[in-house]
Amino acid sequence: MFTLKDKTILITGGTGSLGKALTKYVLKHHSEIKKLIIFSRDEQKQFQMAQEFPSNKYPQLRFFIGDVRDRDRLIRAFQHVDYVIHAAAMKHVHIAEYNPDECIKTNINGAENVVDACLRTNVQRVVALSTDKACAPINLYGATKLTSDKLFIAANNIKGTNPIRFSVVRYGNVMGSNGSVIPFFIKRKREDNRLPITDPNMTRFNISLQGGVDMVMHALEHAWGGELFVPKIPSYKITDVAEAIGPNCDKPVVGIRPGEKVHEEMITASDSFYTYDLGKYYTILPATHQWNLEDFIKEFDAKKVSSGFSYNSGENDDWETVDSLRTLIKEHVDSTFEV
Repeated sequence: MFTLKDKTILITGGTGSLGKALTKYVLKHHSEIKKLIIFSRDEQKQFQMAQEFPSNKYPQLRFFIGDVRDRDRLIRAFQHVDYVIHAAAMKHVHIAEYNPDECIKTNINGAENVVDACLRTNVQRVVALSTDKACAPINLYGATKLTSDKLFIAANNIKGTNPIRFSVVRYGNVMGSNGSVIPFFIKRKREDNRLPITDPNMTRFNISLQGGVDMVMHALEHAWGGELFVPKIPSYKITDVAEAIGPNCDKPVVGIRPGEKVHEEMITASDSFYTYDLGKYYTILPATHQWNLEDFIKEFDAKKVSSGFSYNSGENDDWETVDSLRTLIKEHVDSTFEV
């Protein structure tokens, strides 16, 4: 059984939605962990998170102010760290479009710095968070995250005799995460009973915070180095989300924002040549890897997908309904939610 006993984990961007969910999960299920370090640049969020996880109850927890743009700070933070989970990023599409250089500094240069700092220290495993927007990107955010993915995957080729393993997890919209559509709609319903729809045909993948945590833990335990993991998750229609939250609300169509897709992709037809079905997840393997492919297939009972296979939110086989969305919102987003 996979254990974090006597291990030290560092989460970049650890005060974000997934970082906090990971923290809660690790402290609950792996209390024998040596240290869990939250690395981020926002002191106020760290202060607030420290109130949620007080040191007298969670002595393993540490907070480290720093920015992934600062390589020297990362190298210092990574001393004696076993596992790194890279969750720090600029993620708002429209803000990245308006501030492209800032997005590049964090999402690309920051990824380079994390890779370099890991190789310079004794980090054993690295899991980087991706996004569906990194697949066939049409906006800068997606392009920077695709570049970040490539940097982490290619890091396995330059590690030499270092036993470190780099892998990536890619998933869709996290239900209830900061800035996502469901909390936004709930807020708008309470404020003015008006839910703006960008495009009536829009669809998105949907994953819970726990689903995201499970993926990271899966990659930590099972990655051989170079895999990009993709979960099998349901889609939803934006109109169904609006109906689930505010059936009596006004729903004006306001148009797609800059850099936005109608449907999100996670695996393109071009990726199909390197994509394998692992059961709960798909994995896109690197074109060059440091291990034997036949051994990998045997170990995970991996099955090659058909040529031309693609995975996007508009052509999914699994869909949330209005009723299932209401149940999930109450369970994962707002326990006080009522239609």
